[in-house]
Amino acid sequence: SALGQRGLKLMDFCKDFNAQTAHLVENTPIPCQVTAMTDRTFTFQWFQPHTSFFLKRAAGLEKGSQRPGHATVGRVTVQHIYEIAALKKQDFEKKGKEISMQTLCRSIAGSARSMGIAVYNPDEEARAHEASAGAGAGGDDGVGEGAGAET
Repeated sequence: SALGQRGLKLMDFCKDFNAQTAHLVENTPIPCQVTAMTDRTFTFQWFQPHTSFFLKRAAGLEKGSQRPGHATVGRVTVQHIYEIAALKKQDFEKKGKEISMQTLCRSIAGSARSMGIAVYNPDEEARAHEASAGAGAGGDDGVGEGAGAET
């Protein structure tokens, strides 16, 4: 292993890593950066899974579109995008970088589109549905003015 090549004890790393990530869901890929010291000690930082992992999980997919931009394979809500951004913002803070939530959300929405995942706002969808249903309520149903039998 890469740790063994640097003279680090793999079991010590595994114990520390498992202790720090015990609260996470099993089988979640966790990126990790290990720094090996000359005295054979180490430090490490773990980060949130890649954005694509979160997007696929939120959309209920195993993989993205084979033809992004042409085929939509799933959908996520704006709320999903915001929640993913809140998690990913922690990674930027660990690295000492500042990024706005708006910029991060836009980036994640772009990643979703590039995977063939549509981003939608359920509130806007509901309003659009109500508006289209309301337009049909007072429409021409064949009864009323000009629909009677001629005498």
